Amino acid sequence: MRDRSVTYSAARNQEATFQALADPTRRAVLDLLRRGSQPAGQIASAFTVSRPAISKHLRLLRRAHLVREHREGRNRVYQLNPEPLRAVDSWIEKYRVFWTKSLDNLKAFVEAEYEKELQSQEEPKNQGPKIK
Repeated sequence: MRDRSVTYSAARNQEATFQALADPTRRAVLDLLRRGSQPAGQIASAFTVSRPAISKHLRLLRRAHLVREHREGRNRVYQLNPEPLRAVDSWIEKYRVFWTKSLDNLKAFVEAEYEKELQSQEEPKNQGPKIK
C-alpha cells in the first residue's frame, strides 16, 4: 500500500508541474529566473500584470516546487529549481523517441516514393521512339 501512495504523490507532483507550466506568464517567470535568483519585486517589475497577480504565480510555482523562496532582509528572493523540469523532460523523452522514429520512417517512405516517381518519369524517355 505504501508504494501506491508514493506513486500517487509523484503523479500529483507531476500534475502540479504541468499545471504550473501551462500558463505563459509562469513560463516567462521561469525564463527570467534562469538568469539567476531575483527578489519578488524585481520579478514583478518585468511584467505588465499587477504585483498581486505575480505573487499568485510565484505561489503556484513554489507549490509545484519549480521555484525556491528564501528571505534576504525584507525581500523574498526566488530561484529556479530544475528538478521538476528534469522529471518533465524524462516524461517527454519517451514521446521524443517515438516521434523521432516515426518521422525517420516517414522520411524514408517519402524518399523511396520520390525515387520511384523519378524512375517512372525517366523510363519513357529512355525507351526512345517506337518503330513499327
